Order: sequence, then structure tokens, then C-alpha cells
Amino acid sequence: MTVFGIRDAADLLGVSDDTVRRWADSGRLRTHRGEQGRLVVDGIHLAEVARELGSAAGLAAVPAGIGRESARNRLRGIVTRVVKDTVMAQVDLQAGPFRLVSLMSREAADELGLEPGVVAVASVKSTQVVIEIPGDS
Repeated sequence: MTVFGIRDAADLLGVSDDTVRRWADSGRLRTHRGEQGRLVVDGIHLAEVARELGSAAGLAAVPAGIGRESARNRLRGIVTRVVKDTVMAQVDLQAGPFRLVSLMSREAADELGLEPGVVAVASVKSTQVVIEIPGDS
């Protein structure tokens, strides 16, 4: 079974180490002492909490006025850069530790009022998503 230290768990959940410790103290996140005597979280339990957080964030991220839609991968973030030419625009969005880049028409970017500092939601719908296992570094 995969286990994670407090720092790694915090990074994966997008919260601080202190938050993970508080959740462990309150019983929200189950921890135990690993081989080195440090607190660790079993991967399965970490995944449960990540699902809870994702469900809550997903509901909170839906802006007012948006009805139902089929895209399930929604990331709320802040626009960090917009590059426009006469026809197209490149919009960079930072959603937590993740940078997303969208290419759209300049007209769409203008209509949405996209500029650095604007909060936006990126919806990703794809028939193919590649999942990788990070290499040991």
C-alpha cells in the first residue's frame, strides 16, 4: 500500500502541512506512524479526502448562471496572462499549482472580459486523458 508523509499529503490535497495535521488531530484524515516513526497517511484514505474536497470544490466552483453541463473536470483559478492577436487569444489560468492554457477566439476572450486578475473556471472535456506515474527523482 502506498503511504504519504504529511508534506506530500498536503501537496496532493492543495493545503498546508498544518491543515493536514489539524485534520489528523480531528479524525478527518486517518494517520498512523510509519516505519521511521513519522505520521503517514495511507493512499486509500488520502484519496477519500481528495474526493470529498473535489466534490465540495466542484460544487462551489460553478458560477451563478451556469446550468448543467457534461464537462466534469472544472478548475477554478485566476487569469495570469492574455495574449491576443487580430483573430486568436491565448489565456493562461493558474488553478492552484496547475497552469492551464486555452486558445480561443479573440472575440470570445473580449466578450468574457478575460484579463490578468479575473477569476475564471476552466472546463476540460476530452475523450482521451493520459494518466502517468511520476518517476522517482
